[in-house]
Amino acid sequence: MADEFSNLAEEIINYQKKHEMPDTQLAFNLHITVERLHDIKSMESGPSDEERSIIEKFIR
Repeated sequence: MADEFSNLAEEIINYQKKHEMPDTQLAFNLHITVERLHDIKSMESGPSDEERSIIEKFIR
């Protein structure tokens, strides 16, 4: 689980770099708060199953 979590955080960061997308824009597109996005990216807390699904669909 931890590996999957860190992989998702890494995928988010790579997506943002590739598309030059700031946290505010990505959070808006994902319909989550910037604070929640920061928690997921920094691995402070894991995404819910629904959040994971939404993020994966958007960045892949």
